[in-house]
Amino acid sequence: MDATLSDPRPLLALLIRLGAIAALATMSALIKVAAGHGIHLLEIMFWRQAIAALIMLAWVVPRGELRSLATQRPRTHFLRALYGTVGMLFNFGAVILLPLAEATTMAFTAPIWAVILATLLLKEKIGVWRWSAVLFGFGGVLLIAQPGSGTFPVYGAAVALAGAFMVALISIQIADLNRTDKPLTIVFYFALFSVPMTAIALPFVMTRHHAADWALLFAIGAFGVLGQLLLTAALRFGAVASVIVMDYSQLFWATLYGWALFASLPPASTWLGAPLIIAAGLVIAWREHRLAHPTLRDVSRAEGT
Repeated sequence: MDATLSDPRPLLALLIRLGAIAALATMSALIKVAAGHGIHLLEIMFWRQAIAALIMLAWVVPRGELRSLATQRPRTHFLRALYGTVGMLFNFGAVILLPLAEATTMAFTAPIWAVILATLLLKEKIGVWRWSAVLFGFGGVLLIAQPGSGTFPVYGAAVALAGAFMVALISIQIADLNRTDKPLTIVFYFALFSVPMTAIALPFVMTRHHAADWALLFAIGAFGVLGQLLLTAALRFGAVASVIVMDYSQLFWATLYGWALFASLPPASTWLGAPLIIAAGLVIAWREHRLAHPTLRDVSRAEGT
């Protein structure tokens, strides 16, 4: 019997989410290693998605579950893949341009961008709690980036913030697709449609690879799929507001991989700014939970959204 939120298993949900974040952090570290081997960003993106599509097909075809990938919304999936490909370009680029811990911390601004997009696109009324979180979050960004100091690559910071913005934008599309399609279907069509988008660049960027390079590319695709599927699985056993706190464990993995693979540790400015960004994300998640809870909605309105 499938576990659902009517039969919650919160500890299991937290452990699965931790595993998902560890897998995605490993993928990010491998992307940085692959770039260091001279593999072009666009080729990394292609193999990340191509391998993901092949792994999912290898899973559903022998089980006779190919029909589970059927969809009535190919156009929406195509747009999600288009936005997702742009998001990959920024997020993978940030990992290559910045130290892992700094790139990860900047990615934590996605909930902050989500609040801004909710105002602009969904016309949602945002009150003092979430606007305060937005201000605190961007305060953390300024502490880390220190504009004008010359100690932090501003271009890399801009790329990372653009990646976080795209994550927030894509989350709106995924929420819409989740109304009609299964998570595996959404992940599959993202891979399927993004493969030809990234393949266009292959003749210009692809080079010959050694066995170690192919192993890296396969591992990037495999850890990417594993992370996405575990993220989805965690939500079968626990609510978003309960498990999202585990996402911030990625900073631990990024720091560990940065030290072990690249002999890089975050400066003091990162440790000062990261708590502000993380706190902003947690406040936003807590507020979203209160607004979604039927018994708390009226209280939330009285307090100010």
